[in-house]
Amino acid sequence: MIYQLNPHNEELLEAFQQKLDIYYQLAERISGQLNTVLRSQGIALNTVEKRVKALGSLKGKLELKGDKYKTLEDITDLVGIRVITFYNDDVDKVAAIVNQLYDVDWSNSIDKRKAHEFNSFGYNSLHYVCRLHKSERPEYLQVPFEIQMRTTLQHAWSAIEHDLGYKSSIKLPFEYRRQFSRLAGLLELADEEFSRLRTTMTEYRRHLQGLVSSGRLEEVPLTEESFRSFLELKPFDRLNRRIAKVNQAEIVSAPLMSLFPILEDFGFQTLADVQHFIDDNTGDAYRLALGQLAITDIDILSEMVGPQNLCMVYSLKKGEGEEGVRHIYDRLYGPVADNTLLAKSIIDQASTMSFVPRQ
Repeated sequence: MIYQLNPHNEELLEAFQQKLDIYYQLAERISGQLNTVLRSQGIALNTVEKRVKALGSLKGKLELKGDKYKTLEDITDLVGIRVITFYNDDVDKVAAIVNQLYDVDWSNSIDKRKAHEFNSFGYNSLHYVCRLHKSERPEYLQVPFEIQMRTTLQHAWSAIEHDLGYKSSIKLPFEYRRQFSRLAGLLELADEEFSRLRTTMTEYRRHLQGLVSSGRLEEVPLTEESFRSFLELKPFDRLNRRIAKVNQAEIVSAPLMSLFPILEDFGFQTLADVQHFIDDNTGDAYRLALGQLAITDIDILSEMVGPQNLCMVYSLKKGEGEEGVRHIYDRLYGPVADNTLLAKSIIDQASTMSFVPRQ
């Protein structure tokens, strides 16, 4: 495509090409910094995108609006960063952090969400034009950059809208424009509802954590989330310490969440069921572990030792035998051939213990 550029705009274009390395370096620096800082603040990000304005796009911009740009610094979107969040209320959090990290040019920044009219189409985002506060490279300070902040649904709408050519010069019939309007409304409603749902779920988790902390375990359904909170109470520590004393062993941490599917398999419905499972089987679990450790000099034990023996005891009391024990090993460590040998060993050790049902 041939563009009609005056000599001044040709000079701007040449200056742009000479500074391309600076623009790419700045885009990499800003996107990396935002990605790191925002995630460290607990903001759930879909992605942080970066781009340097394409040469053809700049030519078109200069052809249409070249008279308003005296220098390259007057063109505020040569470097662009797009921060895409999952939730609508996180956009404002991102904006607050951007305001802390960079100098925001408020005269050239715009919150298109506020300009969104009832009967307009397309989706809106928040656009800040910024500069670095300071830099070890002075040439970076001269370059403005645009940061767009939007949600995943806003981004999806924008991409689909562009692909369909909605903003083309072709005037669409009313029924098509009405379909766009309806879809935009649905996406806007979905954005709001996802944020509201996240808030509701966060409040529910806090409620469950409060019930766990206060010991009202019968009111807490057994879920991954509630079991994770339950583990914060260290429910297996007492048994583990008792077992470790056999050989004066050191206890090392282990991924106790791997117990969750086994507890589900046992049919437990609430955290109270799990607590009863611990209380009712601790003595037998200790005796089973004692039989395993008494003839060894092991001085390092996984904190899985206590809960694993609890599960073995519970399964044996139910009469599930070798198959039940092997299933527990499969759940904890994956289905490998050695699990059959381990299960046979447990059955032999438990054969004389009173809690094992006699055939």
